[in-house]
Amino acid sequence: MDETIALFHWLSWVSDQIYGEDARGAARRWTLRRIHRDGPSTVPELARARAIRRQSIQPVVDSLAREGLVVAKANPRHARSMRFALTDAGMRFVERLDRVDDRVLRAVSRGIAPRDLALAASTLQRLRAGFETGARWRIAAQSS
Repeated sequence: MDETIALFHWLSWVSDQIYGEDARGAARRWTLRRIHRDGPSTVPELARARAIRRQSIQPVVDSLAREGLVVAKANPRHARSMRFALTDAGMRFVERLDRVDDRVLRAVSRGIAPRDLALAASTLQRLRAGFETGARWRIAAQSS
């Protein structure tokens, strides 16, 4: 836990340094990358994926739309809940972030075997999934 928290704090600080002024804010980057990975999404879908309230992600999506990085599209499943998709500019933005990530990760991971990085990523993904199942950790926390 300590190492994961320490890495999170370093990554938060470093990410604001490496992406440039137009990419400041983890919520902006996460939202763009999530839409890129999962396709057009509603604000409630994005909020659920991040385990936050819809009201917390709405201003982020609104800002991205004003900047022309995402666009609202009709949602065949719900008349009032629009799906947000990346624009061409949004796609180029995410691609730029990915290129920066690739260069920085290569620089800081020298001497770490690719299989070790893959194992670390897989392990962190499984831990995150375990925490996303609230019943597991809530029960364990209450029994102390």
